[in-house]
Amino acid sequence: MEALQRLTRRQVDALYAIQRRQSPDRGAPLNAIARLMGISPPSALDHVSMLEGMGLVVRYRGKSRLTPKGGSTLAEYQRHHRVAETLFGSLGLSPEATCTAAREIDLAISHRTVEEVCRAQQHPAACPHGEPIAPCSTRRSARAS
Repeated sequence: MEALQRLTRRQVDALYAIQRRQSPDRGAPLNAIARLMGISPPSALDHVSMLEGMGLVVRYRGKSRLTPKGGSTLAEYQRHHRVAETLFGSLGLSPEATCTAAREIDLAISHRTVEEVCRAQQHPAACPHGEPIAPCSTRRSARAS
């Protein structure tokens, strides 16, 4: 099972909160993570602790930072979500509805399936909201050659 498929929705939310609040010289404080997630600090700590156990986050002196693995997992999640949005957009859903529908499946679909959907959608450059979609790994390989 891929790392992304082991995450819960709230753990992805915690990764986003950490990414938003960390800076090059400091990690994200737990209170800020909890506030961004709309939960209590003890609940946020539970999510951060699980992410730390997966090697996606490191904590030092009460501050949390994404590890390189955490950053790449979050980027992979964004790709899954945005490719799923383009699929639902091609079915005629509004941009808001594509996001809602994508959140129902983005953690469950495999990387291979995302690649197949991306190819079927002719490698979209952006999701319905205009956010960029990273190229397929097969396209990245082809560009490198």
